[in-house]
Amino acid sequence: MRIHLTKPILSAAVLSFASCTLLLAQPPAGAGNRGPGGRGPARPVLSATSSSFPDGGEVPLKHSFYGENKSPEFAFNWTLGGNPVAAPEGLQTYAVIFHDIENATNRGPADTLHWSAFNIPGAAKGLPEGLGTGDLPDGTRNGPGIAASRPNGTPGYFGPGAGPGPFHHYVFEFYALDTKLDLPANTTREELLKAMEGHIIGKAAYVGRFHRMP
Repeated sequence: MRIHLTKPILSAAVLSFASCTLLLAQPPAGAGNRGPGGRGPARPVLSATSSSFPDGGEVPLKHSFYGENKSPEFAFNWTLGGNPVAAPEGLQTYAVIFHDIENATNRGPADTLHWSAFNIPGAAKGLPEGLGTGDLPDGTRNGPGIAASRPNGTPGYFGPGAGPGPFHHYVFEFYALDTKLDLPANTTREELLKAMEGHIIGKAAYVGRFHRMP
């Protein structure tokens, strides 16, 4: 009796070939921060640190609406493969967006924008504690947020204001841009994000928790 093994042998060959193809398609180790499609040199990565509070930690009272309402200090850091490097040559400006991700604005899905600032000079090493309001001498422009939305309000930092209860998580998003934004101080969050589209060369986030003690 003859036994036909053609199909099993063919199937095994196809599976073996597919496995080899998948292995060959895997990117090499360390290619995660390479250019589009895994090609080109690795690019510097932006991160932020702060002496005001640790990332993920509780925001001190003085940086809240209930305290001095001072913006925290931040330092901008660029690394490549875990090693410190200079900022990219194409860097022109930074922008920051600060929002409460727990709070729902107007009973909708959007969270609460507390503060934003843009056209922070690319040469800046970070943000000092207690950043000024309005347009600053170095070109930094405070933008949309709670302070700017108040009657006769001046754009500027507006700290956490969650009351007693569960902690709210407040996120500082930092963007490194290859351009200067041509936007007025009374722009909107949506217009700010749209203007940054296609110009972001680095992004970092820093999180703080806050609630008012009873």
